[in-house]
Amino acid sequence: MAVLLSRWASLSSRRTVGVYQVVVPSSCQNHSDSSKLAQDPWAKRWLLKLYERFYDIENLFNWSIKFQHWNLRRKNIYYGYTKKMYGVYAAAAHYILQQRGAVRFAGHDDWIRANRRGKYNWDFLNFKDVPLEAVDASGSLLTYDGMENLVCLKELKYLNLSSCPHIDDWCLSRLYVFGDSLEELGLSGCPRVTERGLASLHHLKNLKRLDLSDLPAVKNRGMMRILLEESLPQCTIVGIQYEDGLLQQPLLQSDPELRNCSANPNQ
Repeated sequence: MAVLLSRWASLSSRRTVGVYQVVVPSSCQNHSDSSKLAQDPWAKRWLLKLYERFYDIENLFNWSIKFQHWNLRRKNIYYGYTKKMYGVYAAAAHYILQQRGAVRFAGHDDWIRANRRGKYNWDFLNFKDVPLEAVDASGSLLTYDGMENLVCLKELKYLNLSSCPHIDDWCLSRLYVFGDSLEELGLSGCPRVTERGLASLHHLKNLKRLDLSDLPAVKNRGMMRILLEESLPQCTIVGIQYEDGLLQQPLLQSDPELRNCSANPNQ
């Protein structure tokens, strides 16, 4: 085992060799006979095993991160071939269904959605000339690059992006293309959405309902609601209240009476 470790160290980078020299005792490094290694104290043998084990775990962890990034890019590629063959509506529907979402075409009440295994009906290709008016991408891995498959939907009225972990302010900045059509937007549970992204929604002049519940990155929620109601007077905003975030912690700490009233609201 020590022979293999020494050979591995000679082939590794300088940084890895330095780590090897620090972690593995010098007495263990000089061993060339497994029988002698077996005679060493158990602590040294255990240290060698831990070093091997954690090195494998680190490689596995790095590989897992690279695979996740590759898989995310793969799921958000541009469906240019489908768009060329079947049109923008079919391409957008194909992309959302691949994300295990759901779509609804204009003039139809039924949703086309993927099942739990990600399988779906290919009947949406029969509606390649019918505008796509509703998209449910909640809980999907939709990213900024994937939005390229949706920005061509000029007749889109309903868009649900709730609980999408990769939806951020940059993604919201691309929604201005739906300014003349979008009527309902769901952003609840998006951890990366902040005040900057919500401020870009003022382009959606026809928006009638906006769900902003459970947005942990938005600190001044009450003020954000006031600003959105001024820029979108026709829109009903749900999920945040006027008093959310308006009563700041420093104010409570500086005023004992206000702090007591906040702690005992019934008094």
